[in-house]
Amino acid sequence: MLMTSRAPQTDDWEEHWDRYASAASRNPAQEMRHTLIAQLFQEGTASSNASVLDLGSGQGDLFVKLRALLPHTRLVGFELSERGVEVSRKKMPGAAFHVADLFHPPAEMNIYKDSATDAVCSEVLEHVDSPVDFIRAARPYLKEGARLIVTVPGGPMSAFDKHIGHRQHFTRQSIAQVLEAAGFRVERVYLAGFPFFNLYRIAVIARGEKLAQDGSSDGNLAAVIAAVAMNVFRFLFRFNFRDSPFGWQVVAVARKVSP
Repeated sequence: MLMTSRAPQTDDWEEHWDRYASAASRNPAQEMRHTLIAQLFQEGTASSNASVLDLGSGQGDLFVKLRALLPHTRLVGFELSERGVEVSRKKMPGAAFHVADLFHPPAEMNIYKDSATDAVCSEVLEHVDSPVDFIRAARPYLKEGARLIVTVPGGPMSAFDKHIGHRQHFTRQSIAQVLEAAGFRVERVYLAGFPFFNLYRIAVIARGEKLAQDGSSDGNLAAVIAAVAMNVFRFLFRFNFRDSPFGWQVVAVARKVSP
């Protein structure tokens, strides 16, 4: 997760990736989001000099999904967590991953300024104190007219969301306002995931604080039950609506425009 260095000390992503890396990779909600992002890339034709920047690249799972679709595209990930970058580099040796704080960027990031033809910011903005400032800080790395794909959670917040540092959840209107204030022209915002992702989120909310233990342990009964439930939801997610008034997964597509 790539965040401002001004975030509270409770946002310890080195610890979170150590505890939840395996569970995150198996999470059907993450797979659903990555499929939605991949579908957006499939709808367009990548140019010969295309470059995709993942803002908050986690442990590299999105690029594993995109590599098959974009075999000749440069893939670059910015990630605050050293542990996340370490895992990503082992998982995707053909991509470039950097430990980076957008508010205090290291000099090595200068080579990526004005280079990305597409950028993805997936499940990041809910963790930052000022989503507008975060997106503004990413602007220098995108070409003029570059596409930005954003996913953020909608719907109610669970105890586990708070445990991993969610500040807010979004609506169609609020994410559009963030992107416009940051200097992007919003092309589309849709609400994905109804009905089965919503049902999954209700189960997460019902599980409450116990979910933190489920995701960080293997072999106990609760973890086994959680694994079975995730497989069931993985199947059900195939039948979600990509856009409906009721979806709790917010997906936005925007373009960088001149200030």
